[in-house]
Amino acid sequence: MRACLLLLGILVLPTATGLAAGPPAADNVRVYRCVASNGAVALQSTPCDDNHRQQVLDMQRPQDPPPRPPPAPAAPAPAPIEREVRIVTVQPPQPLYECISPDGERYTSEDGVGNPRWVPLWVGGYAPRTRIGGSISGSATVGSGSLSIQGGRPGHGHPHPHPGGAAVATGTWVRDTCHPLPQQEVCARLRDRRWELVRRYNSALQSERQALTREQRGIEARMDRDCGGH
Repeated sequence: MRACLLLLGILVLPTATGLAAGPPAADNVRVYRCVASNGAVALQSTPCDDNHRQQVLDMQRPQDPPPRPPPAPAAPAPAPIEREVRIVTVQPPQPLYECISPDGERYTSEDGVGNPRWVPLWVGGYAPRTRIGGSISGSATVGSGSLSIQGGRPGHGHPHPHPGGAAVATGTWVRDTCHPLPQQEVCARLRDRRWELVRRYNSALQSERQALTREQRGIEARMDRDCGGH
């Protein structure tokens, strides 16, 4: 009788364990841990047989990560910046030239062209006569690049030729030599000229003051442009 009850307990124990476990939750997975008599352990998804000790493990079923939110729409590209293009034209300083006459006189020129002068080229070996006392050597006429001189006396409508005193010359127009001044010297001369105009203005006539004022304004504008206003 005692042996029969022991056998009944062995048969009922697995069934009672299976019923107590109950079905797994919907979001769980059930794992059966089976231990054999020799201590070997096996994990399986089905219940253990009668020769193994059984342990039921309910584990959370692996789940996929939540879907990523859709990427935010790309921000519109910024509108291109319109850059203002400025073209700056720098005018070079206006030059000033210094010219020298044959007698050593120095003067300035805006265009570098010196004053013209007539240089005769005498032919025949005679030089023109000069005025001596009340007589005059002759009259000079310039035309087509030549110079004619005839001897005579004052008071006659047409001078008469003087024997041995006539000479014929040809010549040409030449200009004084000029050279450009350094910009620092140009500014210095402009300042001197402006100061000279200021001094002349106080003693000038009313008609002269207008011309002096115009010239002074032109010099000041040129100094502002080429000399930094100084």
